[in-house]
Amino acid sequence: MQLEIRPDPAEVGRARRWARSRLAGSGIGADEPLAETLILLVSELVTNAVVHTGRPAVLRLSLPGAEEESATVRLEVADRSGRAPVPRCVDGDATGGRGLALVDGLADRWGWSVEGSGKSIWCELDRCEQSQKSAAAYDIEATAYEGFAFEAV
Repeated sequence: MQLEIRPDPAEVGRARRWARSRLAGSGIGADEPLAETLILLVSELVTNAVVHTGRPAVLRLSLPGAEEESATVRLEVADRSGRAPVPRCVDGDATGGRGLALVDGLADRWGWSVEGSGKSIWCELDRCEQSQKSAAAYDIEATAYEGFAFEAV
């Protein structure tokens, strides 16, 4: 499944709504921690693409079928910017710049790769309950990222 994203900040909300609507057929309940984490990750990666590239992007979502109890959810945002994600240091008062640090804290795996003349930033969440990270787990790990963030450009 994929969604074309225009370089407009309003697209972030549309991407979240689109991702939520896709959860219904996957067997992942909208109130499950996995769903909440997935929507937050969609928001972060789409925001990065919209804000930092100013170019159209594509959101791809790969969800397990309703019958699969243990599977991986994969989220990708491909854009037309060939610039790699680069670390940024931000102070405690900054209102942005922590998106990929959040992705790192919440996803089971994440990375990026060259795609055509641009790139794709992806992350994966394991559906099995034991390996899922939650927002609460991120709070515990947050001190490792204090003053250090990533910018996807």
